[in-house]
Amino acid sequence: MIDIQHASMLDILPPNLRRDRDLAAIALVFDNELQALIPKIRKLSIPDRLDEVSDGLADELAWQYHVDFYSPDLPIEQKRQLVKNAFHWHKRKGTPSAVEELVATLFGEGKVEEWFEYGGQPFRFQVITNNPEVTQDRAQEFYRAVESVKRLSAKLERVIISQTEELPLIVAGVFHFGEKMTVRM
Repeated sequence: MIDIQHASMLDILPPNLRRDRDLAAIALVFDNELQALIPKIRKLSIPDRLDEVSDGLADELAWQYHVDFYSPDLPIEQKRQLVKNAFHWHKRKGTPSAVEELVATLFGEGKVEEWFEYGGQPFRFQVITNNPEVTQDRAQEFYRAVESVKRLSAKLERVIISQTEELPLIVAGVFHFGEKMTVRM
C-alpha cells in the first residue's frame, strides 16, 4: 500500500520521463500541493477523529449512527463515547456485554447477571452497579438505557447498588480453659 504522506510523483514516473526536466519539475510541484492537502484529507475521516468532534457534530453523528440511548444533555465525553461505540453495540445488541458496556459508559461500572446465574425467573436479568449516582432520580434514565440495548425477550428484574467502604476492623479473641480468669490492662 502506498503511504500518501511519503509518496512522490517522481517515484511513479517511468525512468524515461523522469529524465525530462519539465516533467520532473511538474512532479515536484504536484508533490508540494499534495503535501499541503494531507492535513485536510485527514479531517475528512470522521470515524478516525471521533475524540475531537464538537458537541453539535456529536449530536448529528448520534442521529446518523442511530445511537439508541442518547441525550443532547449528556457531557461531550459521554456523547463521543456513545457515538464511538454505536457500531459495535449494534453488532452485539441483545447481549449482556452490550448492556454492561452501555451501563459502564453512562453510569460508571455495571455487571449483568442472567437469571440462571442468580437463581431468578427464566428470561430475566439483574444489573449490579457500585455507582451511587444510580438513584431514584436517575432510575428512569437507567431503565431506558438498559431497555435500548437488551434483547427483547429479557426483562430487567432489578438493579442492585453495591457499595464498599474501607473500615478499620479490629479483632480480638480470648480463650478460657479454667474456672477463673483475670484480665488486666
